[in-house]
Amino acid sequence: MRAMAIDDFGTAPTLHDLPTPVPGEGEIRVRVLAASVNGFDLAVVGGLLRGLMPYAFPIVLGKDFAGAVDVVGPAVTDFAVGDVVFGVLVKPELGEGGTFGEFVTVSAENAAPIPAGVDPADAAASALAGTAALAAVDAISPTRGERVLVAGATGGVGAFAVQMASERGACVIATARPGAEEAFVRSLGADETVDRRGNALMALRPDGVHSVVHLAGDPLELTEVVDPGGRFASTLGFGAEEGDPYVSAVMATPNRITLDRLAVDLAAGRLVAPVQRTYTLDQVPQALADFADGKLGKLVVRVA
Repeated sequence: MRAMAIDDFGTAPTLHDLPTPVPGEGEIRVRVLAASVNGFDLAVVGGLLRGLMPYAFPIVLGKDFAGAVDVVGPAVTDFAVGDVVFGVLVKPELGEGGTFGEFVTVSAENAAPIPAGVDPADAAASALAGTAALAAVDAISPTRGERVLVAGATGGVGAFAVQMASERGACVIATARPGAEEAFVRSLGADETVDRRGNALMALRPDGVHSVVHLAGDPLELTEVVDPGGRFASTLGFGAEEGDPYVSAVMATPNRITLDRLAVDLAAGRLVAPVQRTYTLDQVPQALADFADGKLGKLVVRVA
């Protein structure tokens, strides 16, 4: 199969011809239609996970996916050949198992059906970023009328978090620069914007906010605008050792239950995948460069 992989950390990914994977017990093999670029991919290329995860080159990039099941492994009862699914690759090692390839084997527990009418590209873009956003918004549990600051609102996770908090009736304040960024977050439901440069966040004082979704920026600076007793959820590890019951370090949980929640919202139109640009498999190096450059929303790789 064709796959986009790196042969060493710090090198550009190139197309490889690799063996088609065989699903193990509890796994399905998916013919990949689409995947998306995530921060995880840049971390892999940059060698930031060296020492944290076992690895063997070549390492196929890609973490989330959408596609059609073409082989069902032993002990799998929830899926059949031909099912169109989406999800996230969850494996303890880095190697030939990424989703920027024509086939991938994944645990059936980390996949869910794509509802009729949902574009596989939108589903792929939602799988990892959407589950991360859901974990953060669930952690702050906003109620109607509460002021919620989404720091890092213009990225993929932030774009989903803005929508989710807005859907729950919160008054969403999104970090965005004037112009294209502001227009982007407002189109997703942000009620207010604040420029993340300089000391602009301090303009939120004295009123403050009830809660913060921390996806980017200095967490200590952000805590200064949270009301006493407010809630703070971080996908960047802040709060893991703080001992503060109002501060939560969260991470994506792309299990069947969470993916089904996203699928229902996508199908109902309550959630829109913020796909801004699509690439072919051989354009993955450009997609990674655009992601690193801070492009808005989600960048999708159409594999087939």
